[in-house]
Amino acid sequence: MTHPFLDLAPLSAAHFAAIEDRVARLLSTEQDVVIMQGEALLPLEGAIRAAAGPGTTALNVITGPYGQTFGDWLRDCGATVIDLAVPFHTAVTAAQVRDAFAEHPEIDFVSLVHAEAATGNTNPVAEIGEVVRAHGALFYLDAVASIGAEPVLPDAWGVDLCVIGAQKAMGGPAGVSAVSVSERAWARMAANPGAPRRSYLSLLDWKERWVDGGRKALLHAPAQLEMLALEACVERIEAEGLDAVMRRHALAGAATRAGAVALGGGLEPYVYEAGDAAPVATTLRAPSGVDAGVLVARALAADPVLPLVAGGGALAKEMIRVNHYGPDATPGVVHSCLAALGAAMAESGLTIDLEAARRATTKAWS
Repeated sequence: MTHPFLDLAPLSAAHFAAIEDRVARLLSTEQDVVIMQGEALLPLEGAIRAAAGPGTTALNVITGPYGQTFGDWLRDCGATVIDLAVPFHTAVTAAQVRDAFAEHPEIDFVSLVHAEAATGNTNPVAEIGEVVRAHGALFYLDAVASIGAEPVLPDAWGVDLCVIGAQKAMGGPAGVSAVSVSERAWARMAANPGAPRRSYLSLLDWKERWVDGGRKALLHAPAQLEMLALEACVERIEAEGLDAVMRRHALAGAATRAGAVALGGGLEPYVYEAGDAAPVATTLRAPSGVDAGVLVARALAADPVLPLVAGGGALAKEMIRVNHYGPDATPGVVHSCLAALGAAMAESGLTIDLEAARRATTKAWS
């Protein structure tokens, strides 16, 4: 008995390279793009361990939990780390980065998350990139959540290491990711004696055995299903048009925010300023005295497939996240999420206005 997911012809090196080329076009980059055979944490960690080490002074921008993780990796590599932390309900500014350089001119590496899906904020990478480029530091960017939801332009922004994943706005699987690498970044890795070699984390292995070899022979057997799914994601984005996909995400974010405010009952946006809010997901602050986890559980009891989750860690009791990304960046999903939250809030004894939320959501989308 044949099965379409199991009985697949081997994925050739040429096919693998062609998918990399399509990802490069999605990023509008001339840099080398390497597809990694794992969830985005693989290239995120691999890029840091390849480019940073003893002698590196890193400015690590923290606007959410992933920034904290990057700081841990940098310290583990032996880098000196200067954390620039801002409240999770806001975004970092280019002026703050400029001030950090003025105070610590020895900084030669900057790590930043573009959009923090976990906290719902997004950072002004274009402006920050200008500051980083003027200083001459290597620029590392986590664009896993932002790709497909808002512009990601490593070349135009001076990003040396730009990591993306398929599982958010691209609407694909979590098991495949990619990183664009500038010539400066390759040189930094080659000069780093602590960069992983002969390791699944190693970007230099891909450089020497794949890129420099003309992309003729793969390092190992490719993850076929994930690669084909990534190709399908890119095809779907190309068919809809990247600008249209990004607009759909922006509208989903604006509509969710407007609808939540109109719903009332003490529900409010977690990210204070609309300009700091990520289009990939909207975070909401639960009404005072109401446990966000309980509220989300009640909302999901009626419709378990809604993209609603409570915040993680310390935010578990106060934050609600609406993950309107990929195929869920639609008016129907936004309306359904707000209706389910409204019903759960009413069940908790809060006064809400579902009709006002519906009108505000529709107006924002249109």
